[in-house]
Amino acid sequence: MIEKIGNVKLNMERYSGRDEYSDGDIEDTLLDIVKNTASEDYNSVIKEKSSWPVFYHLSPIRGNCVEWLDIDKNMSVLEIGSGCGAVTGTLAKKAGSLTCIELSKKRSLINAERNKEFDNIEIIVGNFKDIDLKNKFDMVTLIGVLEYSEGYIGGKTPYEDMLSRCFSYLKKGGRLVIAIENKFGLKYWAGCKEDHVGRYFESIENYGSTSGVRTFTKYELEKLLKGSGADKVEFYYPYPDYKFTSTVYSDAYLPKKGELNDNIRNFDNARLITFDEGKVFDTIIENNLFPLYSNSFLVIAEV
Repeated sequence: MIEKIGNVKLNMERYSGRDEYSDGDIEDTLLDIVKNTASEDYNSVIKEKSSWPVFYHLSPIRGNCVEWLDIDKNMSVLEIGSGCGAVTGTLAKKAGSLTCIELSKKRSLINAERNKEFDNIEIIVGNFKDIDLKNKFDMVTLIGVLEYSEGYIGGKTPYEDMLSRCFSYLKKGGRLVIAIENKFGLKYWAGCKEDHVGRYFESIENYGSTSGVRTFTKYELEKLLKGSGADKVEFYYPYPDYKFTSTVYSDAYLPKKGELNDNIRNFDNARLITFDEGKVFDTIIENNLFPLYSNSFLVIAEV
């Protein structure tokens, strides 16, 4: 069954009838906001609500991590794990067509309502592993999704299987774009809780108390991608992180001493402050180690 919300197609043919991922009652609040608020007024609502989930899902800053990508109206894009549409609108403005896949009907409704003016979006509700698409795409995106592969793909090699499946949907010369936290991100050493499980030092202690989700170091992620079929892997470094990006660095354009001072960025969790991150970043930069300790990665891979 295909529904229309504004101009957006909502494809329910693969929906299991049960939302497999939810942030709880806040999603009803988000749905009400996007139904009754123009996108240009989201910042006013964010200020009024003073709520981390509202800020996280609706802030226009969320789209910055993909806004700079080389996408044009001749291109088709597949967004896996589109959630409440934090980056969907940014991709839709740039691409010719955008196909989204999302586990949750409620989150897909939020996405469709907030982006209903676009006529180039189709949202397929269901689990990526259960959906077979006929088309291939110029770009596939995994924005904050790869780390959950164990929980949703399953099997003995869920991360490899997720990447291989993504690569199978790329046209020749197409690109896979991944945004993910760095397992060794400096903020975790400095006292931020791990983003996904809310525990101190969990990632740098190699997820000893965690199952179902994990991030990777630069070395691990590059090895994983090449082992899954990537011929070319380029790393970029969103700062302060990929969620609320203000600057995107690269191996050709790395930060200079004194530039990285916007570091107390944990809006949802209490944190420790074990050292001055700006000063430590300066030391890291002096020793040419920034790519290893960037808080997030944005990776472009080709097969």
